[in-house]
This record gives sequence, C-alpha cells and structure tokens, in this order.
Amino acid sequence: MWQRLRAALGRLRAGGPAPGPVPAGMERAVVRCVPAEPKLSVRLVLPDGSARHMQRDQEEPLGRALARLAATAAKGRAKAAKKSKKARAEPGEGEEEAAAVAVPAVRLFSRDGLAVAEEVPNAAAWQDGAVLQVGEARYRVERNPPAVTELRLPRSLLAGFPVCPKVSAEFAAPRHCVFRWYRQRRPADGEGGEGDAAWVEEAEGTERVFTPCNALVGLRLKLRCTPGDGEQRYGQPCEVESSGPVEAGPGACTFDSRHLYTRKVCGHGSVRAVSYNILADTYAQTEFSRTVLYPYCAPYALEIDYRQNLLKKELAGYSADLICLQEVDKSVFVDSLAPALDAFGLEGLFKIKEKQHEGLATFYRRDKFSLLSQHDIVFSEALLSDPLHKELCDKLTEYPAVREKVLQRSSVLQVSVLQSATDPSKKICVANTHLYWHPKGGNIRLIQIAVALSHLKHVACDLHPSIPVIFCGDFNSTPSSGTYSFISSGGIAEDHEDWVSNGEEERCNMPLTHPFKLQSACGEPAYTNYVGGFHGCLDYIFIDKTALEVEQVIPLPSHEEVTTHQALPSVSHPSDHIALICDLKWK
Repeated sequence: MWQRLRAALGRLRAGGPAPGPVPAGMERAVVRCVPAEPKLSVRLVLPDGSARHMQRDQEEPLGRALARLAATAAKGRAKAAKKSKKARAEPGEGEEEAAAVAVPAVRLFSRDGLAVAEEVPNAAAWQDGAVLQVGEARYRVERNPPAVTELRLPRSLLAGFPVCPKVSAEFAAPRHCVFRWYRQRRPADGEGGEGDAAWVEEAEGTERVFTPCNALVGLRLKLRCTPGDGEQRYGQPCEVESSGPVEAGPGACTFDSRHLYTRKVCGHGSVRAVSYNILADTYAQTEFSRTVLYPYCAPYALEIDYRQNLLKKELAGYSADLICLQEVDKSVFVDSLAPALDAFGLEGLFKIKEKQHEGLATFYRRDKFSLLSQHDIVFSEALLSDPLHKELCDKLTEYPAVREKVLQRSSVLQVSVLQSATDPSKKICVANTHLYWHPKGGNIRLIQIAVALSHLKHVACDLHPSIPVIFCGDFNSTPSSGTYSFISSGGIAEDHEDWVSNGEEERCNMPLTHPFKLQSACGEPAYTNYVGGFHGCLDYIFIDKTALEVEQVIPLPSHEEVTTHQALPSVSHPSDHIALICDLKWK
C-alpha cells in the first residue's frame, strides 16, 4: 500500500489556482495518519463553529473525502441558518432557505499552492503544510503533529520531594517537550484567591521534574506541557492541575546522608548498581500489615502515594546506572516509577508475578547502556518445560512434596543483557529475582536458585560467551543459609541442613553446583530488612569477581537512623528493606 502511496505523491500537482497567501492565524486541520492503521483522521472546526472528526480509508481517493467534508459543511451552514431564523423569530421560509444553502467548495492545496488531484489517495494527499479550503475558510494541515495523549500529576505532593508527571505523547518525546510549572495564586498576591483560576509561573519551573519548596505548602500546582518532536515541531499545549495542595515533607530521611556519596553519575568506566525491595502496596495495605507487621508505622506513611514521594527522591538521588527492584506493583511501575525514572535518564523493564500482581523491575541508564536481549523466566514453568533443567526436574520427582511446593510458587527471574554505549565490546548480564519468603523454605529457595544459576549459565556462557554477571535481588536468605553458601562457593552438599528446612516430610537431598565465581559486592551487612519482629541480611548484589571489582560501597543508614521511628517502614523510609548500592568497574 505505501509503495503505491509514495508513487501517488508524484500526482499531487494537478493545476488549479493557488489559495493565496497563508495568513498567520489560520485555523488548523489536524491529520493523523499512521502506516499500521487502515484509516486516517482529520479534525477541524468548520466555519459554523462545529468541531468535526472525520475518518477515511487511507487508500480512498481524496475527492471522496473532500465531497464528504463539503456535505458536512453544508449541513452545518443549514443548521446555522435555521437557528438564526428562529432566533430572530421571523416568519417565512426559514427551513426552505436553510435547505437551499449552497454546498461550499472544498479543495486541498499542496505546500507550493497547487490543487491536489482528487484521485490521489488520502494518505498521500494530506501532507504537512498543505492548505485546506472550505468555502472562504482556510486551514493549515498539520500531519501527525506532536500531541500529548496523557498528562498526570501524582496525587500526593510533598515540599522538598520531586514531582514527576506522567507524560505520554504521540509523534513526540517527553525529553523534547516544553514544560512550564505554575503555583496557585495566594490571596496576598493582590488578586485572586481560593478557587480562583489565577496562577503564577514558577521561575525555576521549566524542567520536566519540579521540586516544590516549603513556601509552596498549601498551594496547588499546575503543569503546562507543549509537546515537541526534537525537529522544531510543537503541538498544542496540554495542562493539568494537581488534585490537592503541596504538603509539608517529613524532614530528614534515612537516605539523605547516602545521597552525599552519589551526587554525580559514575564515569563511563564504572557502573553504580542498586538493589532494593520497595515493599509492594498489595502487601503494605492489608489489615495484617497495619496491625501485626508494621503497627509502629503511621497509617498515612503506609499509603502508596506517600511512599512513592520518598521512593522517587531516594532512587533519583542515587544517580544509578542499574537499579533492580523487587515487589513492584504493576500500576506503580507503569504510572509512577517508569515515568519518574525516565525523567532522570533511566529505561525500565518489568516482569510480573501473575498471582501476586507485583513483580520485578530493572532500570538502566540510557546514555550508558542499550538493551541487547531479555531472558526472563518463571521458575516453575522453566523447571517443567526447559531442557536445561531436565536433570533437576527428574531428581525432584523423588521428592513429590517439595516438587509440588516449588511448582506452586510464582517466583520469577528477570535477565537483561546490556551493551555499553561507549564500548560495544563490553556487555553485561543483569539478573534480578525475589526468592520464596517463608523462614522454613530454605529447600525451596535452593531449588529456585539452582534453576536461576543454570539459566544464567545458558545466557552468560552459551548465548553471550564470557560476559560478566551482576545478580541482584531479595534472596530471603541470610549469610548463614544454604542459598548464600551455594551462590558464593559454587556448590552445596546433599547433606546440608537446608535440605530439611521444613522437617523430614519435605526432606530433599541433592548436590548442586554452578560455574560462576560470585561474591557479595556489599559484603554481609548486619541487616537489609528491619521490621518489628525481625532484622537480618536478606538482599545482595552478587558480582562476577573474575570480571568485576568493587570501587565503593555506599554506607547503609546508621542504626540510629533506621530505628528513629522504631523500625521500617516509617515516615522517613518507604520500605521495610534498605537499598544496597555499590560502584563497580571492569577488571
């Protein structure tokens, strides 16, 4: 189809008088034409003031579309004439006069002023910069102009915390859009007041992300976004107002001191990695969580809108190149984290755990890495269907109780192969997981991690030979566990105590090995999870020590900071876990 349309461009000049000079204030006729769709659309406001949205087949001759538009314009004129007669309350043949309204001449002129032939297909005829004439009215055709399709502000705004709008655009990119931030006018400003539509532009509010200061507490915000495509084309601006006012922030947060170490992005020879279980809203907002797990946490501080303010500031302040998150609600990823971190130069990938409606997210810095491939798996599905795990699967048939429990779990592994933007020879395999949580589930975690490491061997040794691995996650395993020992040492004996972690009925004995030389980049902190009834180290960033080395580990918050509000989460910390952060470099 598109080859025929390109050929038809040569027939655009069919003679005819030019429409005359194009006035600067000409109305717009917005045309949306996408190759993958069978129809194009034309939107305009007719001379009678009625808005029209016309959809036509892309291959249809232009003449039919213009005839339809002429008939629509004539109907509009007739209705306007009839209304005018009624308004003047004059007797006579009002209806006859309305019916007798002439059909206006409708023509389309190319950019150089020649009439476009009526046999030219619509897709080739409606070009950017053409002029549509409807009677005496003329319209500038804008084909696929940049357009905002969604503009949304967070429900909760805190002073001192970045406000990251969700911006979706067509034929445009957020990084090319023009942003203007406004605050609600105060009564003391001399005019306007509560409920008044007056706004004051913020001098510092010209970026996509805006951080309100304390002086804006109690005032609502407005954002105007003018979409752009990076080629000096701009579409119609779109505005959105916050649903509520800016509120006071919590003061000092547990991550403020950590940001002192991460003010700048690492150089191109280094990689800053973050691993963080951010506490899914689906778990934080249960009665059990509020009354048993986190009774010490103020209820408002468990609300997802509040926690997202803290989380976005925390993650943005780490200036990371790689971020691996666990317990990410799908809606949080789509509506909050992905748009926010995109504004800070990070691209996001998501893998859901279907049963829980939460999952894993991996973000990478766009100007440092590009995505080569993804190799995500669900442990239970891979164990049953992937030949890589046949031997392990066969062994499990000897232990039906354990096998059944493993297959019931919805745990997933997210694997992304990235390539350096500055040195294409440097690739890296980034893995992210969240293992089974139960304290007595050590045997289940051993099976899950065996599947994970076997899959990583296939990706990092077979598909992409000799690329280093960074393996992040909430492993729900302390340094004394069989899972930690297996990952760190490369093997586990069949008589390890974790094989009977849930008693003799679920005993499962088998030796396991893997080929990697992995070490915990952040060592073995006293804890990465601190709640009222438990604290311990469950989270790790494992690295391939044959190819990578640690430049620095960002210190964890002090015990005093963690326990300021008894435990985590709190008004100053968004999760019950603590982020691990380290700077790595290739050897």
